[in-house]
Amino acid sequence: MSIVSSYIVPHPPMIINKIGNGREKQIEKTINSYEEIAKEIGNLKPDTIIITSPHAKYYSNHFYIMPGNTLKGNFECFGVKEISFEKENDISLIEEIESICSVENISCGRLEEDVLDHGTMIPLYFISKYLPRCKIVVIGLSYLSLDIHYKLGEIIKRAVDKIQKKVVFVASGDLSHKLQAHGPYGFTKEGPIYDDKVCSIMKNCNFEEFLEFDELFLEKAAECGHRSFTIMSGIYDKMNVSSSFLSHEDITGVGYAICKFYPKNENTNRDFRVKYLEKVKNNLKLRYSNCDNYIKLAKDSIYNYVKFNRIIDIPVYIDSSLINNRAAVFVSIHKFGRLRGCIGTIIPTKNNIAKEIIDNAISAASNDYRFDKIDISELDYLEINVDVLTSPTKIDSKDKLDVKKYGVIVTSGLKRGLLLPDLDGVDTVDEQIEIAMNKGNISRNEKYELERFEVIRHKI
Repeated sequence: MSIVSSYIVPHPPMIINKIGNGREKQIEKTINSYEEIAKEIGNLKPDTIIITSPHAKYYSNHFYIMPGNTLKGNFECFGVKEISFEKENDISLIEEIESICSVENISCGRLEEDVLDHGTMIPLYFISKYLPRCKIVVIGLSYLSLDIHYKLGEIIKRAVDKIQKKVVFVASGDLSHKLQAHGPYGFTKEGPIYDDKVCSIMKNCNFEEFLEFDELFLEKAAECGHRSFTIMSGIYDKMNVSSSFLSHEDITGVGYAICKFYPKNENTNRDFRVKYLEKVKNNLKLRYSNCDNYIKLAKDSIYNYVKFNRIIDIPVYIDSSLINNRAAVFVSIHKFGRLRGCIGTIIPTKNNIAKEIIDNAISAASNDYRFDKIDISELDYLEINVDVLTSPTKIDSKDKLDVKKYGVIVTSGLKRGLLLPDLDGVDTVDEQIEIAMNKGNISRNEKYELERFEVIRHKI
């Protein structure tokens, strides 16, 4: 036996009539679709249901699995304590998932106990009508990259195959939360684009496209379940899959989609994670072949330090402009569109720009407290940028700032925060100042001074 079917489902609390108090009638298509899949799961009589939920405990670099022999929860936080759940945890399956993850160097497993979250309980509310007794496994998401979520799906499939259980997989997650101006989260143009794209992926089982979404786009679309869907995609790696798309609604301003998936025969051409990683690596290799000496120096500094624990001397290819001049420098590292490290200086600290780049590149890869040190396995997937700063100038008003042109330094006593210009997701001067203040641990009620600077940005 193995994973016999999987389902993408939403989790709006209002879908339960005692919570919705009549509002659930707005999403009747979703309710009918939920009833259909719940009946189907009841007829399948699986040994275990695996549920991935965005509302289970969420860690930056760890996949949480709910511990304990019995998992409990209720809807008390929505005013309906009497609807409660008590399900047996499938410990043997969890142990197998943890074992494989340990070998694959993925942090995943049981931590502190918790109660069932609504992203898990809402699917259980419908399924339990037709399958009162069944073991479950609840897995949370993480801030790890999409390819790691896909790989977790591959691992889950291997674990299920090994213990020979009949399993159903439920990927819980809403789509965009920004589909309607009248909705609780407002509207962005990325919202309906996201929903259209994801519904197309569901209908056509083009799971490789889940991996290709830009992280900033996902943030602007205010999606909920993308990583949950990507884990589900991984369970079908190297397999043909059929789907039955049941419904999509966006009446409330949030996207609710329901789709069924069934494994078919093996197809080694559908190794989407491997192909995606190769595509990213080849694209970066081509871009680096055309980069300038600022980027090349930062890249060589990082690669030599991570691979050989060696700080390089200034290479012969570096021209005199980087040796005869001093400037403050920021080196930023991204991986799959997400920041992976960023360290810089406000004023020059080295004898020349070249040494400034070498030092800050190594620090960005190894000493940014927000991230683990970069590992050798990551080197082929790093996008490295270098910003060379002009000398900062004091200004007496935020009106003299421009988020596209100027970076900002906010100073209060000995505390100082800096933000570079022209950053994705920073659209206003007020946002720019607030982020810089947060970085400097400067509170709103403290007096502060502003400085601005420009950068010469070097990108691959």
